[in-house]
Parts: sequence; structure tokens; C-alpha cells
Amino acid sequence: MRNGVKAAVIGGVCVTLLGGAGYGVYNVASALNGDDGPGGSAAVRTGPPSGSEVKETTGAFFTAWEKGDAAGAAAYTNFPEAAQELLSAYGGTAHIGGIRITPGRATGDTVPFTVKATVSYAGASRPLSYRSELTVVRGETSHRALVDWQPSVVHPRLRKGDTLTTGDSATPEIEAVDRDGKVLTRVTYPSLGPILDELRRRYGDKTGGRPGVELVIRHQAAADGSQAADTPLLTLAKGKPGKLPTTLSASAQAAAEKAVLKYPESSVVAVKPSTGEILAVANNRDDGFDAALLGERAPGSTMKIISAATLIDNGLTTANGPAPCPPSAVWQSQTFQNLKGLVPDEHATLADSFARSCNTAFVKFADEVKVDSLTREAEDRFGLGRNNWQIGVPTFDGRVPASGGPDTAANLIGQGQVQMSPLNMASVTATAKTGSFHQPLIVPLKLDDREPARARGLSPATAQQLRAMMNRTARSGTAAGVMAGMGGDIGAKTGSAEVDGETRSDSWFSGYRDDVAAAAMVQDGGHGIDAAGPIVASVLRNAG
Repeated sequence: MRNGVKAAVIGGVCVTLLGGAGYGVYNVASALNGDDGPGGSAAVRTGPPSGSEVKETTGAFFTAWEKGDAAGAAAYTNFPEAAQELLSAYGGTAHIGGIRITPGRATGDTVPFTVKATVSYAGASRPLSYRSELTVVRGETSHRALVDWQPSVVHPRLRKGDTLTTGDSATPEIEAVDRDGKVLTRVTYPSLGPILDELRRRYGDKTGGRPGVELVIRHQAAADGSQAADTPLLTLAKGKPGKLPTTLSASAQAAAEKAVLKYPESSVVAVKPSTGEILAVANNRDDGFDAALLGERAPGSTMKIISAATLIDNGLTTANGPAPCPPSAVWQSQTFQNLKGLVPDEHATLADSFARSCNTAFVKFADEVKVDSLTREAEDRFGLGRNNWQIGVPTFDGRVPASGGPDTAANLIGQGQVQMSPLNMASVTATAKTGSFHQPLIVPLKLDDREPARARGLSPATAQQLRAMMNRTARSGTAAGVMAGMGGDIGAKTGSAEVDGETRSDSWFSGYRDDVAAAAMVQDGGHGIDAAGPIVASVLRNAG
């Protein structure tokens, strides 16, 4: 029985070879007998796959995939069950056929390839073409050369838990336009792709559009049961898009997209301080995650905007009041240091220590603030940490817990348990600039009668002192080099945040120029002026 199965499979492969459709087809008898086969006596291979093994394995995998043999193709991967499920959906629910795969030149064990196919559904057909790549590895137990299975092998935009499906659109397409009526597309502004998908999911049926027929990526539901918007890949039959107004600015978005391209793992958000309207959102990340709106990272010294406001509002000091900057500070047996090269100043004012980003000056106030002082300031004055922002798409709204112990001091300098996103810090900067909290928005509230989050904002005196300290930081403090030559009403704060297990700190920077505020974060980017600073400065210079 087993011999009969082998003969049938081998015969099928021979037909393919004779027909000229194969590519370096794997020696199937070897694959089936190999190290795992009955009575296999071949020496166990170790180490990276050889060039011939890479060619044979990918050839066999591609041939089975082209034939629509999901189980056969999956057998040449190191996770056959997951591979078979997605490859079955490829020819099943996705209705993709006529597959032709053209491999490129291998680089070591990695092989790029081009897929050309046809998607057919309900009488409509459209060609599909894209590029992807795969890597061949040595099987841990079989010792065979196998395709290292990742969903991105099937399509570069697929992630774990995703599947493919073709059918009537869940919602009509949208034509999102910026504040001046300019159309915003994912082709021109790649960072907006996930945002446009989510806006379509939420507002597609509110804009007068008509659904079409599409091939989409359907994402796995999150742990909390929420469902991310489908990602469209191909339109087979056009519907009628509805026009959706947004607060975005095409010029600011273009500046943000260009700025993040210079730094891997970077994110930036720009807002309009007078209204809270979001002008730009951009990410440059390998994982595709929208860290600009959803990131949860320690913000480092950019947090000192909120901390300085806390000290002023609680009567502990003022901008021109004392905030000595010793070389080190100890709080509950934990020693805090300043950045290397910072000269101590026992006679520093809060403005001095803010502009120079002295950690120890803020840590010294841990004796005087209450455990929840920073938390209440963040919530009541800056609108953070209540999980109630309604901007039009999902966001992380900041976290400033009332944590005691060493974290009371660490939180004051943006470490400990404080977590922020670039959106959060752009909003904080906007509140410092105007004194008023305006919940960020990306679509008008009237579109679906959303109730915005509210906060008291800052007293005129506190706001004036924050602006003066941020202006000094931008003109002559740690941000001066990045903000040099920038006209108008400007202010800034630098930051770097150490993250457990990572060799370099995250780079943070927030700043404003007239009625634009922006904040950026670059994971493993170093100091604030190293990466995040140039991103923010570029956006502020070119957002108009």
C-alpha cells in the first residue's frame, strides 16, 4: 500500500517534469524514504542546507503549490499543519488558481520568487501578481531540507493567524480625503494603510458607498475579541466608494513618511495643538505594527513635561525655583544617574534641569510627591490613562500608574511603569503649548456622534512656565542642535528610555512649532537627538 502511494506520487511528478512546468524538482523518493523512511540507511545530514538541497526543496514546494496540492506543498515545510491550512485557503476560500511561480537567484538559503495567478469569483476574474521569498532550513528531527514556514511565504502581507478570502466586501470602499480635500491612498502614503482599512471598517457604511468584490486578508481576532479590519489585496468588481473627510494633512503626512524612512523601527505623530486634530501618522517598522498610535513604551525624559507640571501644580517648585542636579540620586536603595557627560549643578533651577534633562533633579522630588501625584496630573490635566479617547481608530491612551517603591522615582523620568505612544506625547506637547487638552481626532466627531475625552488642562501660570522651559530646551538646551534655525514659536523636549534586555535605549523627542506639535519614537535609536529628534524637526519644518 505504501509502495503504491509512492509510485503514484512519483509518477505525477514525472508527468510534471515531462511537461516542462517543474523547477529543480526535489528527488521525491529521497524525500519520502530519506532519514524518516522505513529502513532508511542514508547518513544523517547536519548543518545548513546545501545549494542543491535548497534548489530541490523549493522546486518541489513550488511545483506542489502550483498544482494546488496544499498537503503536498505543506509536506516540504517544517510546520506542515499550519502551511496546509493557509495553502488550502489559497485555492479554496481565496479562489486563486492558474498559479505560476518563478524563482529568482538564491542568496544562501533564501530564495525570492514571483507569483502570477488568477482570482476568480462569481463570474469575475482578475490577474494577481506579487513577490515574496522563503528560507530553507534543516529539519530538527527529520534532518531534511525544509521550507521555513511563515505565512509571508504565501503573501508578504500575511502574518500569523491571517487567512485569505475572496467575496463580497464587508463594507464599501472609502475615498479618504485630507483637510483640504486631497485624496489619501496607501500607495502614496504607505503608513496610512492600516488606518484606512480601519476607517473603512468603521465608516464604510456611513459614507454612502456600495460594496464590491475583493480578495482580502482576514486577520485573527485579538485576545479581547476585537476584530481588525480586513486588508484588501485585489478588487475583482468595483463598488462605489464613499467620501470620508479626515483631519490629516497631505503635506504633513508626506513629510512624516519621508522622515521615518531614514530610521528603522521609527514612528511619529503630528497634531494641531489648537484643536487636537491629527495631521500625520507614520511608521517605518518591519513588523507592520502601528506603534505611532498603539505603541506602549517608556517615554524617557519626554515625560518630564508632565513631571514638571506635577511639581509646579503641587507647589513643590517653579520654573525659576530650585531643582538641584546632583551627580546621582538614591531612592529606596535604587541609584539613579544622569546621562554621561552631564555636569552636576547643585544650584540649578527647574528650568535649568529641564533644559539639560537632569534625571537626578526630578528623582530628588520623589520624597515630596505623593504616590498618585503623577497619575492624577496625567489624567486630570493631560487626559491620559483613562482609556477613553475616541479619535476614530483604536489607540493606546497612555499609562501612568500610581506605583510605589523605586517606581515612584523612576516614573518621574519616564521609566518605571510609565508607558506612552508617540500619539500620547504629541498630545502632551500640544497641551503644554496651549494649556488646554483637546482629545486627538482623525475623523470629525459629528460623523458618528462620538463623545470626546475631556480633561481640565493646565492653569495659565503652569502652561506659561512649561512653554518657557520647552522654548529654552529648543533654543539652548538638549534639543538646540536639532531645532537650530527653526523660526516661529518653538519648544521641545528630548528623551531616551532604557528597556530591559535591549542594548540601546529608545530615542524619544517631542516638540512644537506654532500650531503643529509632533512626537517620535525610534526603538533602539539611542539618545533623543540621535534619531527621534531629526524626525520631529523634519516634520515641524515641512508640515505646512
